[in-house]
Amino acid sequence: MEKITAKDGTDIHYLRLGKGSPVMFLHGWSASAKDWLPFAAELADEHEVICWDARGHGDHQLPAGSPSDVQTMAADLQQLIEHHDLNNLMLIGHSMGALTLWQYIRDFGCDRLAGVGIIDQSPKLVTDEQWQNGIYGNFDHQANQALIKLLRQDFAEGLLQLVAHGYNRKSYDNYTRNSRGFQQMREHLQSLDAEPLVQCWESLTAADYRDVLPQISVPALLIYGDESQFYAKAVAEYVRDNIPQSELHIYENADHSPQLWHRERFVWDIKQFLRKLNHGRK
Repeated sequence: MEKITAKDGTDIHYLRLGKGSPVMFLHGWSASAKDWLPFAAELADEHEVICWDARGHGDHQLPAGSPSDVQTMAADLQQLIEHHDLNNLMLIGHSMGALTLWQYIRDFGCDRLAGVGIIDQSPKLVTDEQWQNGIYGNFDHQANQALIKLLRQDFAEGLLQLVAHGYNRKSYDNYTRNSRGFQQMREHLQSLDAEPLVQCWESLTAADYRDVLPQISVPALLIYGDESQFYAKAVAEYVRDNIPQSELHIYENADHSPQLWHRERFVWDIKQFLRKLNHGRK
C-alpha cells in the first residue's frame, strides 16, 4: 500500500494499479480498499485505478483525537487527487463513498472529474415529514439517535441490526437465524475501532446533499439494487431526476451492494461508461 499524510498528520493509505485514464473507488462505511480489488484488477489493463482506505477505516488506526467526519474525508480525497495530479477522473462511490463524493463536489467542484458513479445511496439518510427517501423510508432523527446509542454499546450488533431491519427480507431471516455470513460480519466488525466509525456515522446522518445533485456537471452512472436493505426504487429515481446528465441501472435480485451480486455486469457497465466518457473527450 502507498500512503500520503493528511494535513492533520493522519496517514491515508491506498492501493494503486494499472495505467491510463484514472478511476478511483470509494468504499462504504466500515469497509476498506480491499473490497474493490477484484473490480480494480478488471479495469487496470486500461486505467490507473486507485482504491483508498478512508480515515478510520481499513487496518489503520486513527490517531487519538483525529476527526473522522465526511468533510475531513472529502479534504483527504482532494489532497490525494492533487498529490497524483489526477484529471479527467472517474470517481465511483458506494454507500458512504457516494456521500464522500458528494461532499467532495460541494467543497471542491467537478473540475478534475470526467464522470461519477453512485452506488445505492440517498443524498439524505435521515427522514422527516417532508423527506421519505432516506433509510427505510422512515428512519427519522429519533431512530438514528437510538442506533447511535446502540452502536456505542455494541458496534457490531448495531450495524448488523441496521442491515437486517430494512426492506430485504432475506437479510432479516439471515440475521435472525445467525447465518454464517452474519457470523463472519459480526467477527469482522468486532475487530474494528468503533468510536471513529460512530463519529463518522454521526456526520453522515447529519449531512444533506440534495442541493449538490443539480451541481454535478459531469455524466453520472447510477447503480442501485432492487432489493436494497435501505432504499426503495423512488430513491434511485430521485437521484436520477436531480442530476442533469445521469443514467440509471437497477440490478435485479441485488441488495445494497449490487456490484457484488452482478460482478460481471458491474464491470461491463463501468467499462462502457468509461468508453463513452473517453469518446466524449475526443
